[in-house]
Formats: sequence, C-alpha cells, structure tokens
Amino acid sequence: MKIPVLGLRSLLRSSAAFMLVASLLLVGCSQSEVDSTASSKTTEAAYDASGFVLASEPEGGMDVIAARDSVEDQADVVIVGRIGGGLNPWVEGRAAFQIVDPSLLACSDEKEDGEPCSCKTPWDYCCESDKLPKAMALVQFVEADGTTVKADARKAFNLKELQTVVVKGKAKRDDVGNLTVFATGMFVRP
Repeated sequence: MKIPVLGLRSLLRSSAAFMLVASLLLVGCSQSEVDSTASSKTTEAAYDASGFVLASEPEGGMDVIAARDSVEDQADVVIVGRIGGGLNPWVEGRAAFQIVDPSLLACSDEKEDGEPCSCKTPWDYCCESDKLPKAMALVQFVEADGTTVKADARKAFNLKELQTVVVKGKAKRDDVGNLTVFATGMFVRP
C-alpha cells in the first residue's frame, strides 16, 4: 500500500502537533502539582506554634504509664514521654504524635548487657513491643475551637523521634483505656 506524499506530510504534521500539545499539557500538570506541593509545604512551615511552647518545664509531670493508670477523662494533666511507638509516630499534616513512657528502652538505648539493639528505626521500640500497648499516649495540639492544628508537628515545633517532651493539656480517655492529651503547651527537654 502506497501512502501519498501529501498524506504522509499531513500525518506527520498532525502527529507532531499532537505530541507538542500533549507535552505542554504534561508539563502544565507537573508544574501544577509542584506548585500545589510547594504551597502546602509553605502553609505548614508558616504555622506559628509559639503559643504552645513553654519556656520552662511544668511541675507535676507524670510518666505515660502512670497517667494511663490514674488520669480521669477530661482531667488536666502534665505528661512526660518520648516521641515514638511506631515506625511513624507522627500524624501526617497535623500537630499530633505518639509518646512512649520514658521507662521503656528505645532500640538505640544501651541495654543491661551494654549493647544497643541494632535497629534502623529505634523509635518504634521493637525491643519492647510487648510493653508498648500500655505505655503510649497520643498528643494532639488543638486550636481554641477544639480542632487539631493543621501543621506538621515536626516542622511546627522542630521535633524529631525520641525527643523527650513534657505536655500540658486535657486528658481524653476512650472505652479501652487509650489516652489522648489535647495539648495546650509543651516543653522539650534538652
């Protein structure tokens, strides 16, 4: 089958035009995604969390296990813990994270035999996983209207896994004994 020369040129021009339009659309979509991602990161980084940062450690702090055992629902509480308890202890896009009782050893802490457990994510407490369920609490920073702050806690407070924090707030208990602290303030131990 012979393709007429004019038909071939027309086909090539049409194909080239289609490829050009498709390329421009793809670049436009990609740029839109980049712009969207950049603006959301800018929004998160721009959150002013200074209203939650305490200049000194509040008195009366209790470890997570003690708080889980004794604090009543809706009671004021000051709780002490280390950020961790899972591969990802952070609530993505929110100022919220898990803390673990300081008595538990992270997988990077020195054990009784003097040897640390070798683990890529020591904040998951894999060496103490059997104790975790009763040694964790969730910390949520809340706005005046009760909604969780829409900012990544790592960025808003300059936090990382295994840091020890002292959190002041209101306790919220669920039916199975889990503890959430609606935080009004936080002190990060050096």
